[in-house]
Amino acid sequence: MGSVLLTGGTGFIGSHTAVELLLAGRDVVLLDDLSNSEAGVAERIGRIAGRQPPFVRADAADRRALRRVFLDWDIEAVVHFAGFKAVGESAARPLAYYRNNLDSALSLLETMAEFGCRRFIFSSSATVYGERCPVPYREDMPAGDCSSPYGRTKYMIEEILKDAAAADGSLSVVLLRYFNPIGAHESGLIGEKPSGIPNNLMPYITQVAAGLRPRLNVFGNDYPTRDGTCVRDYIHVTDLARGHLAALGFAEAHRGTEIFNLGTGRGFSVLEVVRAFGEATGQPVPFEFAPRRPGDLPEFYADASKAEAVLGWRAEKSLADMCRDSWRWQQNALKQD
Repeated sequence: MGSVLLTGGTGFIGSHTAVELLLAGRDVVLLDDLSNSEAGVAERIGRIAGRQPPFVRADAADRRALRRVFLDWDIEAVVHFAGFKAVGESAARPLAYYRNNLDSALSLLETMAEFGCRRFIFSSSATVYGERCPVPYREDMPAGDCSSPYGRTKYMIEEILKDAAAADGSLSVVLLRYFNPIGAHESGLIGEKPSGIPNNLMPYITQVAAGLRPRLNVFGNDYPTRDGTCVRDYIHVTDLARGHLAALGFAEAHRGTEIFNLGTGRGFSVLEVVRAFGEATGQPVPFEFAPRRPGDLPEFYADASKAEAVLGWRAEKSLADMCRDSWRWQQNALKQD
């Protein structure tokens, strides 16, 4: 059995997926340019899993670097995490998002074709559904009415992959539409460590709780939701990582393109997450309301029944688990610094 290449493999979701694949007996190769992660993550993945995966520092859009990886290892599947991922930033820097996210996917597909690699698992997003689809989102709903350049890059890559699979009957493509990953590995060794000001809710909450920031900005309190704040489907990153393991097994006996939502099927508001964090950790999180951010939708959550029926996967961890594991990781991250 060959190796699984994880682009963005030392990032938040990539690192947790690497752990789950290694624990399941799979060989992995990590590729990351470290633009939003640290080289030390690869070593900590090895500590958790009991064996050290090889790590290559490179841009996933670099065809020459990708060819070297495929020459050095027998790559039988690719899980593509690498990409810019901040909704708000994408509205301010759309060209950078289109260049980075599309180029990496195209470079990977071209290199895979050259080396006869036929399995592609794509890290997509629930943002592809857009604001016109009613909740809960189902995989058979129309996609592409995205509210941000970030979401549009995910949708465009999905379409590229569908076309590639239609043209090459031997290609297996699995599109995994994530909802909102939070939490961290229960060991406290890996988690989300954004550079600069966090774009996502939970790392901002943990930094406020740790005294690194004075308060949480809650963007908008006048949405048509139960308490006026945005509602999201938060999923523990370890549950999400296990979804990739299930998708990889599915891809080995599958041809064409298949789409799966990975979420819990339940939405929590920003204020509900803040309260849950305080209850789970005993740490208060001062906050203040701020204006809405461009591109934010009032609410979205998954219908994840297809993943359970076809992949045999479902999210198991609670919001309290997500909060406790996030806080444990934040405390360990402070010690590392």
